[in-house]
Amino acid sequence: MEASKAGPIRGAKGRPLATDPEHRQITVVGAGILGLWQALVLARAGHRVRLIDASAEPFAASASRLAGAMLAPGCESDGAPEIRDFGEQGLAYWRALYPRLVNAGSLVVAAPRDQAEAARFARATAPPQTLDAAGLAALEPALDGRFAAAFYFPDEAHMATPDAMAFLLDAARAAGADIALGERWAGSASTPGIVVDCRGFAAQDMLPDLRGVRGERILIRTRELQLTRPVRLLHPRHPLYVVPWSGDRFLVGATVLESEDAGPISVRSALELLGAAYALHPAFGEAEILETGAGIRPSFPDNLPRVEIRDGGRHILVNGAYRHGFLLAPVLAHAVAAHLAAGTPHPLVRLT
Repeated sequence: MEASKAGPIRGAKGRPLATDPEHRQITVVGAGILGLWQALVLARAGHRVRLIDASAEPFAASASRLAGAMLAPGCESDGAPEIRDFGEQGLAYWRALYPRLVNAGSLVVAAPRDQAEAARFARATAPPQTLDAAGLAALEPALDGRFAAAFYFPDEAHMATPDAMAFLLDAARAAGADIALGERWAGSASTPGIVVDCRGFAAQDMLPDLRGVRGERILIRTRELQLTRPVRLLHPRHPLYVVPWSGDRFLVGATVLESEDAGPISVRSALELLGAAYALHPAFGEAEILETGAGIRPSFPDNLPRVEIRDGGRHILVNGAYRHGFLLAPVLAHAVAAHLAAGTPHPLVRLT
């Protein structure tokens, strides 16, 4: 990927575009996790930011609302080694900002029949710790006797998705961003200043190599089981994650379906998710189903996000988060802010 090499983008009078009075106005389009972080960081940098979203209800049409919101650079390096370094930066940004982040690490387990998948995962991610059954039981008593071993990533974190997104929206507003929900974007030609386009899969017309990866999840509640940290159950076809939320709730999900179908979750998918949760612990068999959902995660061929600087810097596209939106959104936001201020290069930013 070509990083940006030029200095700060210049306006008509030779000033850096981001400091030119004619271009200090920035419109961020899309109030998903990428747009929220862009609005917050750019507003805090002193820009006049307007965050717009077509949905009148916050996050109602955003794929981000379906995310597991796990900040797991070690676990996620399974699919792309670059995620480890970028993700550690993202985790640091979240820790500096969000007071309700749960810093309890992540666990990864596998059924006996899936030990080949566990070995592959270990080669790809180099887990910091491997626990035996006793070590796993000491860390998560509810899993006592359930698995012979587990991989433990202690320096990872998670959060409840809706709470974190609401926090970011309030923080962007407090930083001075104008929030305009229920407003459709008319296009960059009619928008003054700089546009930071965070529309996700809706921007496919401008990003022809963008593809959709369907994410599905079920929110359940049970008082029969307590978990402190996310647990991933490895499987060659249907890897699962279970994220504990407050109020005895658990988010059960998977993001591996190569499909651009945005329809409701199917019976087959629901059975597979719930069956995998039951395999993790039978107590999930008596859980209440609170909510189901499915959405399209925008993804590039390498499954890494990127920032594209177009039209002399007046149109900036931030997209392709795949399943790394929460982890990498702050990294992308700070990269955009640094590029606008001083043309600072970044591996995920490129000029087109």
